[in-house]
Amino acid sequence: MIAVTRLDGTRVVVNAELIETIEAVPETVIVLVTRRRIMVREPVDEVVERVLAYRRGLVMPVDAVRGALPARDTQE
Repeated sequence: MIAVTRLDGTRVVVNAELIETIEAVPETVIVLVTRRRIMVREPVDEVVERVLAYRRGLVMPVDAVRGALPARDTQE
């Protein structure tokens, strides 16, 4: 999910997995796979960076996952 600002100033959180395209016409328009269009204040590059940051957050390094899990008792 990414947070963006509509042209009227309201904040909205968009499911980044549903974004099909991002256009500059001259406003930034996010087009979802449902064909819904959301016009936002952020420039295209910023929206793209937020989507990439969201996706990077989904891929955790294996060591980070191991550190989050409780230690296993290997004595059994």
